[in-house]
Amino acid sequence: MNKKRETVGIIVGGGPAPGINGVISAASIEAIKKGKKVIGIVGGFKSLFAGDKKKVIDLTFDNVSKIHITGGSILRTSRDFPDKVKERFKTLMSTLKSLNVRYLITIGGEGTLYMARWIEKEAKGRIAVVHVPKTIDNDLPMPGGMPTFGYETARHWGVELVENIIEDARTTGRWYVVTTMGRYTGHLALGIGKAAGATITLIPEEFREERLSCKKVADILEGSIIKRLSIGKDYGVAVLAEGIANKFDPKELLEYEVLEKDETGRVRLSEIQLGRVMKTLVNKSLEGRGIKMTIVDKNIGYELRAANPIPFDAEYTRNLGYGAVRFLLMGGTGSMTVFYEGKLKSVPFCEMFEPDTGKTKMRYVDITSETYLVGREYMIRLDKSDFKSGNIKKLAGASNMKVDEFKKRFSYLVE
Repeated sequence: MNKKRETVGIIVGGGPAPGINGVISAASIEAIKKGKKVIGIVGGFKSLFAGDKKKVIDLTFDNVSKIHITGGSILRTSRDFPDKVKERFKTLMSTLKSLNVRYLITIGGEGTLYMARWIEKEAKGRIAVVHVPKTIDNDLPMPGGMPTFGYETARHWGVELVENIIEDARTTGRWYVVTTMGRYTGHLALGIGKAAGATITLIPEEFREERLSCKKVADILEGSIIKRLSIGKDYGVAVLAEGIANKFDPKELLEYEVLEKDETGRVRLSEIQLGRVMKTLVNKSLEGRGIKMTIVDKNIGYELRAANPIPFDAEYTRNLGYGAVRFLLMGGTGSMTVFYEGKLKSVPFCEMFEPDTGKTKMRYVDITSETYLVGREYMIRLDKSDFKSGNIKKLAGASNMKVDEFKKRFSYLVE
């Protein structure tokens, strides 16, 4: 085999996730042991689109052997929306060719998976491609229900933060509205809220309507506050997945927020102050009935993405990095490397995309599952039983409303 067929390239796309360096480390060490040259493409696909070969570094035992326990990415990362880079794709392919890349390992979420599939298709056998899935959103449909790497670490540190916030809420007699990352799904918010014991957790999957009203979400939160007040508790913590804002009517949302967009042209949900919008609406409603409540909004997300991986993700990513190289060197291509039931397995790219739309398949929270239902059982929020029992008098009293007024105002939330 000549030299230009011996190079393994590694590239990272999308947002950071704990464990990226673990994949880079394990894959590099295994490839070097098998006699391959390993290069890392710094700056993600943007460097390839620009044809910038100066952004390539050699990966050796010395510079990867201890990085598996560190957060972030030694190769950095970037985002690019496929529809916006079609004209530069030839440059990407020619850059890979000039770098003599025979094997390519991509590390990323749904956008990077799309790019991996595109490269593998265009290479027509010249480049073998394998994808290693990562996202703290946990929204890729992994076999066996395994999490995507990075999720468990992000949840771990999210729980630490929310537990501290819960104690602060109890100590100071206030409410916190905490927004977590999760563009399309509520896995991270539910995982944090359930494990930390948050008062209530709201995720996009529980709202079936095509366009969600900001007022409805605010009413659910207000109902939770009232229910707590009715039992003598003046504090609580609500955890919201940022993807809820993705379901809002943009025209309604513009009344409260300036909508910024990221490099891909999508609304930057992490910049939408969902908690602030909810705080404003809830406070206005409560104060209108003479109820004073201190509500603090807080976003957590960036604090979680580049954290040092917990042992679960440190071990998990070593398995994935090793598996990616083993798959490639055994002649494989066009698949995603996964690890579950104690074994490394590959999932063909074609199984990861919707046949009708060509879009990446998503794993949503199943709100009929016991995982969600158990979480829901321990939330403090209005439910149907509140409107059928004597408890409604206490709820109406805590809200400074008459029973009929309370029913008219909040009963639609449980219908």
